[in-house]
Amino acid sequence: MHINLPEKRYYSIGEVAEAFKVNTSLIRFWEKEFDAIKPKKNAKGNRKFTPEDIKNLELIYHLVKERGFTLEGAKTHLKEEKHKTLSNFDIIRKLESVKAELINLKNQL
Repeated sequence: MHINLPEKRYYSIGEVAEAFKVNTSLIRFWEKEFDAIKPKKNAKGNRKFTPEDIKNLELIYHLVKERGFTLEGAKTHLKEEKHKTLSNFDIIRKLESVKAELINLKNQL
């Protein structure tokens, strides 16, 4: 899954939920369950997610929704093999973007 968000310093929970095509309640739930997600909160309590939070959410989404991990399994996997998982995850995302670009070029021919 490719997340299409503009380059910004902070994203609202609505923007994040829309980008991942999930409910805002799921984003709030994952925030409670995973220590890697730490959005800033303003005086009103509105969450502001950083690009680092978005990257962590992408990884969690990949593990839970795409690979079928349970929440406990995803937590354990992140704690034990975070560096290796992030490296593999980045490679997969880059390959997916290259594939999409090649498909786009093919369609233009």
